[in-house]
Amino acid sequence: MWQFKSPFIVFGEDALDYLDSVNARAFFIVTDANITRLGLVDVIARHLNAPHTVFDRVEPEPSLQTVRAIAREMTAANPDWIIGLGGGSSMDAAKAAWLLYEKPDAEIGAINPMENYGVRAKAKLIAIPTTSGTGSETTLATVLTDTEEHRKLSLGSYELVPDIAIVDPALVMKLPQVITADTGMDVLTHAVEGYTSRMHNDFSDGMCLKAVELVLAYLPRAYADGNDVEARTHMHNAATIAGLGFGNSQAALAHAMGHSLGALFKIAHGRAVSLFLPYAIEYTANGGGTRYADIAHMMKLHTHAELESARAVADCIRDLERNMQMPTTLSEAGITREQFVEALPRLVANANMDTQLVMNLRVPESAELEKLFEYAFEGRRVDF
Repeated sequence: MWQFKSPFIVFGEDALDYLDSVNARAFFIVTDANITRLGLVDVIARHLNAPHTVFDRVEPEPSLQTVRAIAREMTAANPDWIIGLGGGSSMDAAKAAWLLYEKPDAEIGAINPMENYGVRAKAKLIAIPTTSGTGSETTLATVLTDTEEHRKLSLGSYELVPDIAIVDPALVMKLPQVITADTGMDVLTHAVEGYTSRMHNDFSDGMCLKAVELVLAYLPRAYADGNDVEARTHMHNAATIAGLGFGNSQAALAHAMGHSLGALFKIAHGRAVSLFLPYAIEYTANGGGTRYADIAHMMKLHTHAELESARAVADCIRDLERNMQMPTTLSEAGITREQFVEALPRLVANANMDTQLVMNLRVPESAELEKLFEYAFEGRRVDF
């Protein structure tokens, strides 16, 4: 038995107006300092019909400590609606803190779909993305950082799927090029891995393929001209669509490796996972039984055999990254050989512990993971 989970989604021009109709006793907004500085908290507040409290100290890689601090402030404020406002970091932190607010004795570093937490007894959750990337506004996932062990924790519970997602393109019109690129490639990684993961299904497949189509059509335009309203709107939708897709099928190897890299070298999530995506595609396709030909078709690549299609998809992704000045190797990402060699045992260990690893159709052993990291450092096509 499987299930497809989705929030109530409001999207398009003036989607924020939906907030006018949300009746509340008190709101609690979880965000970061930059969102406050840009005035977006004030934009949201103008739509609220009840008092609100703001926590705007979420870091780019939200830690377990930050989540506990948010939950303490939530408890003091006693809201009945929580708003996660920002990129994936703020929305993920809001989810985890919400759970701790509802269930104070929960082990926040061990959130999983098998537990019954009983959330929504105190509050409900609205997710409002201000980047077009993570899809956290639709998913059960919350990615947190254990600062003591220097690794990311891929956590999740179906109870943490937001009640409402508000996807308004007005919030992403001023995104810098580098964030447009990083988050846009995160969307593509979600879509490709969601379609090819071990848990792919009929309900998620169409979402993932549509997201691939939208990214290839509109990400280059959004990157070239941030004021392109049509491109921004379609990319914002693509992020949510891909979130629905992979959120109901799971990400895979590129995410396991990207989470490991990001925790150790503080590389942005979308940049990290998309860097590994071509290598993950090549490795997985070499094991057979994949379906990258469907993705090649959506990318309008003229291929036939499956292995040929996988290689063409991997090359297309690398070309897209290069055209947006993104690294395609770990050395291009600024990691020296000395740093890489020192970090390699931890990179492999962290990837091995990541929950997304086993979702890959072909699951690498530790020795293969080490080779994959080596190939990604050097920029070699995966031949094993």
